[in-house]
Amino acid sequence: MISTWLTRGLIACLLLCGSLLPAAEKIQLFNGKNLDGWIPYLWDNEAKAQDTKTPVTAVWSVEDGILVCQGNPSGYIRTVDEYENYKFEVEWRWPAGTEGGNNGVLVHTTTPNALNKWPKSIEVQLHKGNAGDSWVIGTTLELPNPEGRIKGRRHMNLTDDSEKPMGEWNKMEILCKGDAITVWVNGDLVNHAIKLSQSKGAISLQSEGALIHYRNVYLTPVP
Repeated sequence: MISTWLTRGLIACLLLCGSLLPAAEKIQLFNGKNLDGWIPYLWDNEAKAQDTKTPVTAVWSVEDGILVCQGNPSGYIRTVDEYENYKFEVEWRWPAGTEGGNNGVLVHTTTPNALNKWPKSIEVQLHKGNAGDSWVIGTTLELPNPEGRIKGRRHMNLTDDSEKPMGEWNKMEILCKGDAITVWVNGDLVNHAIKLSQSKGAISLQSEGALIHYRNVYLTPVP
């Protein structure tokens, strides 16, 4: 518990110092109209290759400014551009009447198919009830306070009570600075990791088995 509070205090101090720097302009990554600026990857489980049978529009579509992901087949969309040193923001919700499921944000996306269908990256989990967990995909990282929080590739978050009820919008903020990453869910600090094995790459949104909505996808460069 002491190490947790020390970690949170250190992060708060660093962010306070950072807030004194000139504010950078936000970059809109999703324009609310189409997938311009994104590259889609779909997966054919039988062929173990990118799916060429299912149209991208059957999985990813835009409705009233909302990016709708059906969740099947699994895959992801990744930004055309690569980024480093930034704050990423996204809002997501599990539509009312659904059960939610598994999905995530992949930061520092590089080599495709590093782990079966998934690219080399660090996944920031959106899984219902576990938002903010970190999963390494062909990468490595360290937790400053790891006791009881590491299970294989999974690095568990600090709190599981930060998500809103089904049908309501959640907000995730991911600060990638150098070889460190810090994650907030609805304003709560939920994870922090250091010594990331890679600190640059594209940003990806997953399609992983459940209907999910995304909106307000922004990136702000960090000096």
